[in-house]
Amino acid sequence: MSLLADTSSRQAHTHSGETMVPDASRGERTRSWEVAEFPMPQGREEDWRFTPISRLTNLLADEASGATLEWTTHLPEGVTLTTTSVEELGRDALPKPIDRPAALAAAHGGGISLVDVPKEHELTEPVRISLDGTERQIVNGHLVVRVGAFSSATIVLSHTGSSDYNELVTVIAGDSSKVTLVTLQDWQDDTHHLAQHDVVVGRDASARHIAISIGGGIVRLNTNASYTGPGGSFEGLGVYFADAGQHLEHRLFVDHEAPHCRSNVEYKGALQGETAQTVWVGDVLIRAAAEGTDTYELNRNLILTDGARADSVPNLEIETGEIVGAGHASTTGRFDDQQLFYLQSRGIPQELARRLVVRGFFNSIVQRIGDEEISEKVMAAIDEELEASSGAMA
Repeated sequence: MSLLADTSSRQAHTHSGETMVPDASRGERTRSWEVAEFPMPQGREEDWRFTPISRLTNLLADEASGATLEWTTHLPEGVTLTTTSVEELGRDALPKPIDRPAALAAAHGGGISLVDVPKEHELTEPVRISLDGTERQIVNGHLVVRVGAFSSATIVLSHTGSSDYNELVTVIAGDSSKVTLVTLQDWQDDTHHLAQHDVVVGRDASARHIAISIGGGIVRLNTNASYTGPGGSFEGLGVYFADAGQHLEHRLFVDHEAPHCRSNVEYKGALQGETAQTVWVGDVLIRAAAEGTDTYELNRNLILTDGARADSVPNLEIETGEIVGAGHASTTGRFDDQQLFYLQSRGIPQELARRLVVRGFFNSIVQRIGDEEISEKVMAAIDEELEASSGAMA
């Protein structure tokens, strides 16, 4: 029997809308390559109730547009980029889509862009893939990154420009490998981006997924982690900053089906401006066979102005008591005036003090990105947002 927990207790709860806990196990939800398996969402479904469906009708239609984004790549020596298909790789060799946008990306993406890092290969510089939308049009894309056993690699995936984009990304971390995927959503404000990112962690492998969302009208990113053998470790980190009119949604599912594996999830977000909205949903499933699991998830939100809304829903589902630890926490609060007063009392101007407090809020995650270029870009974007609305903050 599963145990579903909320932020304040590890006791069992009734499965009702009031507790914000789904009726079915997270592991029982539909996975399929077939678009028909995912009806057009109406906004009342558990997975879609926070998402502004009315603004996504065209993007969710089962139609192939033939449009593409502009790709710019930097591949270190030994790394290859080829085009393949689900059939060539094997329909059971990759995680299947979990919702309609991911199924559309697979069905209408025109094949899979496959990045291969050979086994026993340590990259000294990141693989960089930049996707740019030059005009507002519907695009579907499917990317797979395979990192061989005993290899080490960092992949930086950047999204810019304007588009309506369905995306499916899979990262396969081979046994004893070390892999980091950094995904940056820095779109124009009219962009709608619906994505599913899967991270498959091999035996004794270490994988990190780092999501940074600072642009786009609607960004909805599903990140799923699974394990193919014992000893694996997954870290999910996220930074997001929503401005007026933006909807930034991050959903995570860590599926502990192998024993003696670890996971740690930490996301931080800030919101400012009328109608700014963020959503964070963190689901962790510890299956009966996953003895020795150690997992924790944390989400913190900082509301900078009136009119912004942050939804945060952490869930734990535990099927075995033989674990090292399992916990979660979620906090949403306003700007800390005491911190601001402390800095001002030492001669720091008010607007600079606000900026320092917000930068400090994000710093614990930004400094762990591991890519100086991306880290500087994130902090610069945060400064730009704060400067543009300095007079509107509460």
